[in-house]
Amino acid sequence: MVARVAVYYAPEPDDPLHPAASAWLGRDAGTDAAPVQPELPDIAGITADPRSYGFHATLKPPFRLANGYAAFLADVARWAADVAPFALPALSVQDLKGFLALRETEPCPPLHALADSAVEALDAHRAPPTEDELARRRKARLSDAHEALLARWGYPYVMGEWQFHMTLTRRLTPEERDLYRPAAEAHFAGIAGVPRKIGAVCVFTQAAPGAPFLIGERIRLGG
Repeated sequence: MVARVAVYYAPEPDDPLHPAASAWLGRDAGTDAAPVQPELPDIAGITADPRSYGFHATLKPPFRLANGYAAFLADVARWAADVAPFALPALSVQDLKGFLALRETEPCPPLHALADSAVEALDAHRAPPTEDELARRRKARLSDAHEALLARWGYPYVMGEWQFHMTLTRRLTPEERDLYRPAAEAHFAGIAGVPRKIGAVCVFTQAAPGAPFLIGERIRLGG
């Protein structure tokens, strides 16, 4: 059973970024194992939200399927086959509206094109959001632009409002940021800043509401 699916970028299993991020969050999204986290105050609480989603960068945000899972996977494969692999710039720990995340250190047009293409190409498989889902999104006091994107694509932070980020924490207070940002920078030192290639996308699945997301399929770009 699949409650929701999403299309994410996640590092390859043999990329050192994968075990480093899994340890930081306390969960491996590929195996659901729970590696030991760094010894930091309340690290489990600070990382609880991103841990449930697994380490990733969102391309097509989570949604309920309008059609079957097999048909969705087939279309993801067809879409991915038309996308050429490309280089991802070095990453660094950055503050994004109070959250810590790994983000690109220089512009990467193919990355934005990949996200935009995923949102549009796979949208026929997205079931419309419920009124409860819309209400939860609107609690953030959306701008007119975000409201229009929510109405069209079921999510307010896509297309022109999309930003690449691989979330590491919940929103932090200034005091928490002063503790966790240096710790995250040290944890990912020599790993995040290494340029890497995006050669695949991942379909993440959620078995039931509230369940953690897991990597269901890794689908190669370029066929």
